[in-house]
Amino acid sequence: MQVEKPDTLLSEINVTPFVDVMLVLLVIFMVTAPMMTAGLDVDLPETRSANLEVDESKLLIVIDRNQKVYLGDTEIPAERLEDTIKANERIKTEKEVYIKADESLPYGTVVKLMGILREAGVIKIGMVTNPMEDVIPNSKSEKQ
Repeated sequence: MQVEKPDTLLSEINVTPFVDVMLVLLVIFMVTAPMMTAGLDVDLPETRSANLEVDESKLLIVIDRNQKVYLGDTEIPAERLEDTIKANERIKTEKEVYIKADESLPYGTVVKLMGILREAGVIKIGMVTNPMEDVIPNSKSEKQ
């Protein structure tokens, strides 16, 4: 006894392989996404000022709690800091830099860096901070 094949075409799409591939891609994304956040560990000071929209492509200088200076992700030795900044072509052309300094640093360290940046021709210096939570008590509650 032979089974006859129907003359109609199967019009259903098998989505199982598609779902399998999507689940694998989702797992890969979930595992690698936390690794994509790059940066240095810096405790930023908190301010009440409004958040500015910072362009991710702008040049960032980071000073960590050990007073190590990084231009982007590259550490600049202290003895070559001034020469490196003055020779940097991107600083010369953009004339805009953002500083991300640890809040435990002495004030003079950050001001010294800002002076070097001004000598290198930087016109706009932005300070990166964390937005402040409402930690300052109400003046009304202090009077009571």
